Amino acid sequence: MESRAKLFGHPIHQQLIVFPLGLLAMAVIFDIFTFVTKNLNWTNMAFYMIGAGILTGLLAAIFGFIDWLAIPLNTRAKTIGAVHGAGNVFVVVLFAASFYWRYPDPSNVPLAGYLFSFAGFLGALITGWLGGELVNRLGVGVDNNANLNAPNSLLPSSESPHRHKTA
Repeated sequence: MESRAKLFGHPIHQQLIVFPLGLLAMAVIFDIFTFVTKNLNWTNMAFYMIGAGILTGLLAAIFGFIDWLAIPLNTRAKTIGAVHGAGNVFVVVLFAASFYWRYPDPSNVPLAGYLFSFAGFLGALITGWLGGELVNRLGVGVDNNANLNAPNSLLPSSESPHRHKTA
């Protein structure tokens, strides 16, 4: 099934997700730089990246929800899409909690601020994989002939669900 929300022929959700993923991941990397270098400028930058990542994550979620609504009921894709979407909302909440703990003094982040962002990063790895499963394995958003019930990509399979057998 093709995406319902497109810009210049491409799914908007897939265009937008690079922003929150990149911003939030870099915030975590900058926090690690802070630990290694003891330079608080990195954690200051992480604070602003988290704020921008939260905003762009919520924007991407709107278009992801529009696409999810178009997935037929009782398909594996609908279930994975629901877990992917709910998981990403939880990831944004974790980063919002990190932002909250950082807000009083972005240079002096309490342990909770770091823990929430690191947990959000780990959650984003899982939900990002689920998004990849939706697009790459199930063809959601890109293929009108998508196999919305293709088996899990972690299971052994001799053939891609999108590859056609030839004689």
